Amino acid sequence: MRLALKWMMALLAVAATCSAASATTSSKRINDIVNTRCSTCHGPTGQSSNAEFPKLAGQNADYLIRQMFNFKSRARKSNEMEKEMAGLSGNDIEELASYFSLQQLVPVPRQDKALIEAGRSLYMAGDPERGISACAVCHGPKARGGKLLPRLAGQHAKYLELQLRNFLEHSRTTDQMLMHSVASKMTDDEILAVSYFLSGLD
Repeated sequence: MRLALKWMMALLAVAATCSAASATTSSKRINDIVNTRCSTCHGPTGQSSNAEFPKLAGQNADYLIRQMFNFKSRARKSNEMEKEMAGLSGNDIEELASYFSLQQLVPVPRQDKALIEAGRSLYMAGDPERGISACAVCHGPKARGGKLLPRLAGQHAKYLELQLRNFLEHSRTTDQMLMHSVASKMTDDEILAVSYFLSGLD
């Protein structure tokens, strides 16, 4: 009985060692992918310094997974992202999404109170008379998004503005088709105000 127990304990110890080694190997691979493929544009922790590239830190993991697969399949067009996704497995993509989702996002403090309030008003209430839905209905009152909807809070204003214009021009065709309708009814000033407001949210 004691011998059997010793064998069982030994097997459990070996299994634990193998599991830890596997986790370490996986973590090293993800760090290597981040450093060689992601960090130039998005930063090593997903806090990109170039406002035309999105912050990935704190983004919803399921949303990141969906977007990476969209780039990989070319459902969402980007020559650069398609190249970076090449050769990555589904497991790589899931682990990258988990890594970036756990990083701390740093919002940019905003000073223009009038622009903030204009953006807040449109985000929270929309403009029913012009058929503009409130952004908060889908993305939440704190702009944290959901399972497959992006977190907008703390994102670069410039990047948000670019994406809204892409939806307006129908050059971005994945995700919610509702965005095409909403963006097409927004003025340039409204796109700027909403983007500015969201970039300052924590």
